[in-house]
Amino acid sequence: MVLFVDEAHDLNGHTLTGLKRLMELIEVGGSRLSIVMAWHPKLRNDLHRPTMEEISYRTDVFSLDGVTGSHREYIQWLLESCSGGTGAAIGIFSEEVMDLLAEQLRIPLQIQQHLTLALEAGYDTGESIISAELAGSVLSRHMDDLEPTLVRHGYRAGDLAAQFDARPAKIKALFSNTLESSRTNELKKRILATGLPL
Repeated sequence: MVLFVDEAHDLNGHTLTGLKRLMELIEVGGSRLSIVMAWHPKLRNDLHRPTMEEISYRTDVFSLDGVTGSHREYIQWLLESCSGGTGAAIGIFSEEVMDLLAEQLRIPLQIQQHLTLALEAGYDTGESIISAELAGSVLSRHMDDLEPTLVRHGYRAGDLAAQFDARPAKIKALFSNTLESSRTNELKKRILATGLPL
């Protein structure tokens, strides 16, 4: 039997322990249960905590980096797929736009969303070929800010507050750049020490 769990980074330690016990009970009964979990990097970091070693020793981690390093190829594949393999959709975007989107966007959902936004903006303005200026106008100005970067790794304000023993208000102040500099430096050092990107 195989149990698939999506968004596993949202599971708490008690649930993970319960899943481990379930696997053990099924094995005692003469069967096998494998659990395949998909998660953000947060869970991998959580599993390295001393309190989670009983579970981490039973875990094999496989990193699926998706389109990392192949953003432009992914954009081309996506446009070809959307046009039924004819490649007609690729001509809507200039080479400059393809480079801009491949450089600025990180994950497939971002790419899909911003391609759609660029197409809608092109339709609204009557552009038959999307320019870099128009594509740049639909890019989110905050996608590389600290909060969205950490959320992409599975860390929300509450998760950070719990992990770094900080009040949620302090984490929100960190995100909005209103936290005093000494506390900001301390939190950023602790975040970096866990392997999270800043």
